[in-house]
Formats: sequence, structure tokens, C-alpha cells
Amino acid sequence: MRFTGVSKSFRTDGRSGRSVRAVDGVDLTIGAGETVALLGRNGAGKSTAIGLLLGLDEPDEGTVELFGRPPEQSVRAGLVGAMLQEGRPIPRVTVRELVAFVASTYPAPMELGEVLGLAGASAFADRRVDKLSGGQTQRVRFAVALAGNPRLVVLDEPTAALDVEARRAFWDSMRAFSERGNTVLFSTHHLEEADENAARIVVLDRGRIVADDSGDGIRRTVEGGLVGIDLAGGTADGLDRLPGVVGLEVRGGRAVLRSVDPDATVVALAGMGAVRGLLVSRATLEDAFLALTATASPALTPEETR
Repeated sequence: MRFTGVSKSFRTDGRSGRSVRAVDGVDLTIGAGETVALLGRNGAGKSTAIGLLLGLDEPDEGTVELFGRPPEQSVRAGLVGAMLQEGRPIPRVTVRELVAFVASTYPAPMELGEVLGLAGASAFADRRVDKLSGGQTQRVRFAVALAGNPRLVVLDEPTAALDVEARRAFWDSMRAFSERGNTVLFSTHHLEEADENAARIVVLDRGRIVADDSGDGIRRTVEGGLVGIDLAGGTADGLDRLPGVVGLEVRGGRAVLRSVDPDATVVALAGMGAVRGLLVSRATLEDAFLALTATASPALTPEETR
């Protein structure tokens, strides 16, 4: 799949004619067999990018290609499957009936038993779709996404309703799907999920790509590391002025300092007196994400961009 100079704007106020660019000049190429996570704050443009990728919307500028074709052609050919958050269960049909019907609309669908097994839905295949739990409903959505035997699967918050064990089983299935040479693109708010299951992470902010690397590569964009201490009833006054410190956060009774020179920060802390609960660690993916998406202006609301 390829985005080339893609931009998309939405009007936010019909009276004033004001519009906001939800996707702003995005260039992105994802190759066969890659598993890629799409991260971003609410309103960063993730949903808009997915909509453009699936042919649900058209760019104002630039082009989107899937397997060398326009998105809608690739979707109709069964080359792309999608698991979206929105959608209501269909009443009075079983899981087996629903997946079989969807599969019948594609030219070369995956065998029904294989679909149900890969999605983890075999055990409740004969239950009505509108009688399933939230986690089971997510598995059915996954099965529907796989029904056409796609080469690319796009997943929007795929494990939102799953518990820890179900999430692990889901990603085991996704890895098996990817190991066949298929491509997986998923959006998530779970940073650890992206770190564990994607070889590549793309971070969107205000409609633009601000990072495109492995989890380790993105962590390295945050210089230095974190220095944590117990405040022991005291305050954090002055800690942000210590050598190397570029950020300060108080979490409960602890101060966490982001430092470009943790050694210098620790020496300065020792010079101030007793240091309790000292912990020095490298920056996490969350720290890098927050640093990459930090901005002086407020984030756009979901109504302003998608």
C-alpha cells in the first residue's frame, strides 16, 4: 500500500466555512508481510487515514494505492479485509451463517472452517451474533475481515473489548496470518500492544507522520532517560532546574525527571541531601510518544479532525 502526498480536510463549521486538515501531506509505503501499528492521539488523523485506505473517502490531494489499484477496486477483489470499531450485530443469524455469507461475496474466499479457527470463533460458531459477549463479537468482526482471504488486513482498535488472555490469543492468530506473507495494519491506544506485536510503528500527530520506526528506534528519539525519586513528603520545587533535566512529572509521592544526562542529574540530587527510592531507567515508548506529540497549541478535538 502507498500514500503519496495525501491530504484530506473537513469543514468544522458550516457557517464560517472553517476547515481542518485531518491528514496533511502523508507519504507512507507498507510492504507485503509487514505488521505495522498506527499510533496517535484522539484527533490525530488515524481514522481518516484508515478511511482513505479503505476507499471510504477520497483524498483532496495526492493518491492512495493498494496493490497498484485504487482502494475500492482492491476491496471489491477481496485483497483487503477490515475490522472496524463501529457496527451493530445482525439479529437472528449465527456466526457461521454470517461469515459464510460474507465469504460468498468474494471471488476466492478463505475456507469457512479455517476462518473460524483463525479468528478463534469455532467454539461459538452456531450461536446467534446478537447474543455474543463483547470479546466474542470482536472475534466475529475479525472473522468477517478474513472471510475474503485478504492479503492486507486493517484493524481499528482490534482488542478493545478483550481481556488479557483473549488479547494474547488474538495476537497469536495475527502473527500466524502475517507469517503467511500477509500484511497487517492496526491502530491502537495500547502502546505496549504496538511495541510487542508490530515490527514497525507509525506515529501520526495533527495529520502528519512524526515518527516511522521500530519501537526501539522510536524510544531512541528521546535522549537520556528517566530519574525517579521519592519526595518523602517534600515538594518537587527546583528539581526541573537540575543539570540535564528537560521534563518533570509528579506521580503520587514520586518525582520523575526526564533527563538528557541522567548521571549529572543523579550527582546533583545526591548533592541536595538524602535521595530515597532512586531509580534510573531508559525512556519508555510512552515517554517517546508523549515527546513526539507534545505541542504548544491544544490538541484538536475529535469533532475538529478524525
